[in-house]
Amino acid sequence: MSIVVGMETNREWNTVEDAQAYASLLLEDEAIVLRESEAEDFRKLSEWWNDPHWAVLQQRVIKPRQTASLVDLFNSWSQNQTNTGDAGFSIFEKASGSFIGHITLYGGVLPHRSSSMAVIIGPSWVGQGLGTRAVKLMTAYGFRELGLHRISLRVASFNPRAQRAYEKAGFSIEGRERDSFFHDGVFHDEVIMGLLDREFFASQQ
Repeated sequence: MSIVVGMETNREWNTVEDAQAYASLLLEDEAIVLRESEAEDFRKLSEWWNDPHWAVLQQRVIKPRQTASLVDLFNSWSQNQTNTGDAGFSIFEKASGSFIGHITLYGGVLPHRSSSMAVIIGPSWVGQGLGTRAVKLMTAYGFRELGLHRISLRVASFNPRAQRAYEKAGFSIEGRERDSFFHDGVFHDEVIMGLLDREFFASQQ
């Protein structure tokens, strides 16, 4: 498999500088950076998670949880142990240094190397394109560094804004899980989206 550095594709590294050029752009772009998560990030995530206005877009049941249990959950998503295909990072805006969300890849074990993605963007940062940037960065990280073959995600059918953001990041609609969500006494579909490594690397040429 070729190695993508910036917008160019090289078959191998010949210098230390080649390796460092790749690494320097792996977890950041012009606007955001993906970093290790800290306890204060988890507390802010808990606030967003427990806000029904936003929970309805991501959770099957609006049921606020204790902060302590949510902190433990988010921490488990962000261990980044070297012997797994899972990864979880906090998302920061470069200009302000503000914490704006969290993104996770999970389940990408051998031999399938098929991972799922989940992302949470804070309410104040929605609609600014930062979520799309985070998805693009994490997708590239999954294919270029973790060696994943496939990344998938799911989005409620009543959230076309998120669906468009994922399409901008290269994901395609693969199907629907009918009547998967139940809110307001009505069943709603869930849209299944995916991206393969060969599609990602082809888009980088």
